[in-house]
Amino acid sequence: MDKASSFEINTTHFNKKLVIATQGSAFKNAITSNIINHYKNDSIYIKVIDIDGLHDIKPKKFDAIVILHTWESWQPPQSVKLFLNRTRLYYNKIIVFTTSGSGNSKMEDIDAVTGESNLNNTKKYSDIIINKLRPLLK
Repeated sequence: MDKASSFEINTTHFNKKLVIATQGSAFKNAITSNIINHYKNDSIYIKVIDIDGLHDIKPKKFDAIVILHTWESWQPPQSVKLFLNRTRLYYNKIIVFTTSGSGNSKMEDIDAVTGESNLNNTKKYSDIIINKLRPLLK
């Protein structure tokens, strides 16, 4: 996986805040863009980071956290695993989307959306994630 570029949309002064932690791939970039395009005109601060930056994220400061990652060698990336292990109290605001070859691999005890990295399905998965974000960012 490539590294994802970090950037911010809107001002940190907005009351609602969303962080998207992702990996660099055409599929994940498309989903990230769809989420941003859906919310960029709302009063929501959006921060996009690579999953390796999760160690700096304090869930208390965000209304919603989206994690887009690939299942690698029968497990999640270490940064995702460590973040989710330390943030159990905040699972109600964390949305995980795990991609894998089979399309159904995910961490145990995590309510994750799963699927294959197929560019034809970016709208489908983007819509699922946006629907899960709706109550968190209203």
